[in-house]
Amino acid sequence: MTLLNGIPPGFILILGAIVLLLLPATARKAGAIGLAALGFLAISQLEDGSRLFPTLLGFKLTLLRVDPTSKAFGYIFTLCAFAAFIFSWHEKSRTENTAALVYIGSALGVVFAGDMITWYVCWELMAIASTFLILARKTERSLKAAQRYILVHLAGGLILLTGILLTVHETGSIAFNQFPKGEIGSWFILLGILINAAAVPFSSWLPDAYPESTIMGGVILSAYTTKTAVYTLIRGFPGWEILVPIGCVMTLYGIIYALLENDMRRILAYSIINQVGFMVCGVGIGTNLAIAGVVAHAFCHIIYKALLWMSAGAVLYRTGKSKCTELGGLYKTMPITMVLGTIGALAISGVPFTSGFVSKTIIVATAEQNNYLWAWLVLEIASAGVFLHAGIKFPYFVFFNVDRGLRPKEAPKPMIIGMGLLAFLCIYLGCHPAPLYNILPYKTNLESTTFSAIYVDHFAHVVTMFQLLTFSALAFFVFLPWLKRTPTISIDFDWFYRKGAKLFYSAMDRSLNGLNGAANKYVIKTFLPALARFALIAPATLTAIVLKPVWRALDPDEDSLAKRHDNLVAKFTTGTLPIAYSAVCVLILLTLLILIGNATR
Repeated sequence: MTLLNGIPPGFILILGAIVLLLLPATARKAGAIGLAALGFLAISQLEDGSRLFPTLLGFKLTLLRVDPTSKAFGYIFTLCAFAAFIFSWHEKSRTENTAALVYIGSALGVVFAGDMITWYVCWELMAIASTFLILARKTERSLKAAQRYILVHLAGGLILLTGILLTVHETGSIAFNQFPKGEIGSWFILLGILINAAAVPFSSWLPDAYPESTIMGGVILSAYTTKTAVYTLIRGFPGWEILVPIGCVMTLYGIIYALLENDMRRILAYSIINQVGFMVCGVGIGTNLAIAGVVAHAFCHIIYKALLWMSAGAVLYRTGKSKCTELGGLYKTMPITMVLGTIGALAISGVPFTSGFVSKTIIVATAEQNNYLWAWLVLEIASAGVFLHAGIKFPYFVFFNVDRGLRPKEAPKPMIIGMGLLAFLCIYLGCHPAPLYNILPYKTNLESTTFSAIYVDHFAHVVTMFQLLTFSALAFFVFLPWLKRTPTISIDFDWFYRKGAKLFYSAMDRSLNGLNGAANKYVIKTFLPALARFALIAPATLTAIVLKPVWRALDPDEDSLAKRHDNLVAKFTTGTLPIAYSAVCVLILLTLLILIGNATR
């Protein structure tokens, strides 16, 4: 047992974030890098098993569940954080660094949680902390995007909480394991997770919010929320076939909107949805090999996607521009950024000798092996589409398109170092995947662990992939004259939410407020005052009728009788009636009730 074994890695980053608030800028930045490295070291020393069982509301919490799946996600989460904090050395915001560390720490909390209470608390903490990475840009667009972002995630969190409560009620356990099929609680949990996974049609929050974040925020956000959702799907829903079509729709949806998009960071945002679709589909297939492929693809995806966001961030940092219609010709003055960004673009496209090839291939192969031929066809088409929008379109329009006369400096050295580290991993894991395969769950199902096994023994697949990518590249340049970027806005599913919300509000306003107005007019202002007057005057009138013969004997004058009647009513309404009169009224009413009761027998 070592010093760090048994300590939840997320605690290290969250507590460290609080301590770093007290330090000056340089020490805070160095401390963030050190915390990421310390988290990686802590994960490497964890031994398989479950530990830390504090009690809450009579339930034992499992704050640390360690197995190959959780460790693989933990490794890549901390590794990406290490590169991201180096890349963002230029950032000066105290709030941003703290929010990033809390966000990453809470993501690690989800990954190592063995119970649903710990999972839910960390899940919601992720949503809150990540919102500050969008707010930190301090623009009107980022403020509105952050508002929409937190509303979506809080709504998803409430749906998730509903499912957790129903599941706990049905099973009596808070264990975070595979959820039973057919239970209503399981479906609520699945829906809550799919919202965080940006599954269609709940995906609009991602391209709406991520591009409005800071440069560092975009890199961090690209790695954690959707991948923790994938992790929870692996834990709770392996083999749920409904996830196969959901994942396939995500892959095609991300491609279509990325091809239509003009903003380079929105292109990358839609590309996240596309890549997560591969993972969701793999979880739906659910075999051991498919799950291993999902974990591998999540690992590789975080590396090359963070690299792409870094290259886009470096361009935004130097030029202040993000739209393809405003960029081009940057290869002349930002050649290193261009090369490193292109490596990320090739990796996400699954080009052989890159990390994307060795991970995506597993998922596609399992779809074919398990007779999901339609899903295999969709994934192959999606692979070609990825090369179109991320492998070619992104680097072409940003670095090689029409020269706009921009002559920015090369990216700062910390940015180059951060990008260089991830670019090296893209190539290294593509040529030597054994270190990746060795940390995966069900690694015994992976026979292709060496360069020879992947590229020599399966040479036909390598040739097929090159043919597919070459055809995609040919199609891109053939249709390039029709692919000119224009400053347009693509209508996404959020159009239905925005328009539907207005229609719903208008309908509720007219119907409910109409009923409210009618009730106020006819009930509050008309019926109730009349009832009150009746309640006050009726007893007086009844009493006057009973006493009228007595009054007439005392004074037969009609004016005197009227005055006596009005005086009695006035005393009723002002509450000054003598007790004797009240007793008479009570006696009369009791007599009437007795008579009515006898008559109805």
